[in-house]
Amino acid sequence: MQINSTKLPILPMYISNVMRSILFVFISLCVLIPTHSQNSIETIVIDAGHGGKDPGCHGKFSKEKHVCLSMALKLGNLIKKKYPELKVIYTRDKDVFVELGERANIANKAKADLFICIHANAATPAAYGTETYVLGLHRSESQQKVASRENSIIELEKDGGAQYKNFDLSPDAIIAKRLQLSVFLDHAIMFAQYLQAEFKKLGRKDRGVKQAGFMVLYRTTMPSVLIETGFLTHPKEENFIGKEAGQNTMANAMFVAFENYKHSIEGTSPVAIAAPVPTANAIKEAKKPVTNKSTSFIEKVNEQENKTKGLQFRVQILSLNSKIPMDSPRLQGEKNTYVYEQGGLFKYCTKSFVQDINAASKYKTKMREKGFKGAFVVAFLNGERIGIEKGIKLVEN
Repeated sequence: MQINSTKLPILPMYISNVMRSILFVFISLCVLIPTHSQNSIETIVIDAGHGGKDPGCHGKFSKEKHVCLSMALKLGNLIKKKYPELKVIYTRDKDVFVELGERANIANKAKADLFICIHANAATPAAYGTETYVLGLHRSESQQKVASRENSIIELEKDGGAQYKNFDLSPDAIIAKRLQLSVFLDHAIMFAQYLQAEFKKLGRKDRGVKQAGFMVLYRTTMPSVLIETGFLTHPKEENFIGKEAGQNTMANAMFVAFENYKHSIEGTSPVAIAAPVPTANAIKEAKKPVTNKSTSFIEKVNEQENKTKGLQFRVQILSLNSKIPMDSPRLQGEKNTYVYEQGGLFKYCTKSFVQDINAASKYKTKMREKGFKGAFVVAFLNGERIGIEKGIKLVEN
């Protein structure tokens, strides 16, 4: 059974859509500002979709609840084996029913740094491929159907979904929520891109990073993604993800994506942030040795910038193994570029916005439209990189 999110009760009709959005953002910022840092990864919550009396979708021989649980446990074991210092929490580790709200509560109470929700898809027998969702407005009927199907399990909950009677999934509310958690959404998109890249390496059809109004993503307060690992209604895909060998392969791909994301956040390994596809001229320029003039200019700019005291926000656009000239086509003419080194990587940022995260966020959007798809806002205090949440708190204080 599907739920039409537009029919979910909302605030009284005499409050305009705009006023409702403003009220929602105000309350959220005052009450629900997350406290954990996104400068490191310490706690991961892995959510196996469906379970117990909720089987999810199914194919000829497999059920979504079993497929999801298997991949979730395998992914968690891989993380714990490689990074025993990290805390891995499962919303369920056996075939039991867990309410949507409780799944989000588990992550929020644990102050998780990342929420990974694993699902399998269903549609016509012709549909196949992987897709990863972040919270947002669906842009197609197919995306709406996916969200409606995953949200529909609330009718299996003890109260029949009564606890969600005032739950607002209107476009205004989702936009407001995205504004509230914009920093985490940037990181969720980054992780989703890494996931899709790894799935594509397996030869899976890349259906892309998408957005939709998933309740479980709406209620979490950290970077959160929902992975549709494949279609159980497609015979070949069911034969892959419905069996242990395929589940191992998918879990390994998710683990590699997790490592790439962790290294990008912490700056501990040479992983490049998504950037525009280089043109022939860009490739040619990249092969040229960096001249002393270019290098000294970079150092001169950085030396001057590091003298700037106080809080600054920038937009990070590239992360590379070596320095490039300031006039490199890879920077697409971006002026006043600031470079800092972290974990053996040279990270390129745009001009600074002194104590103005709103201006930096707007510039991030401009950079993404320009082609730097993985651009995100970073914060510096007296020339040193700090967590973005700390930067936000400094502005508020």
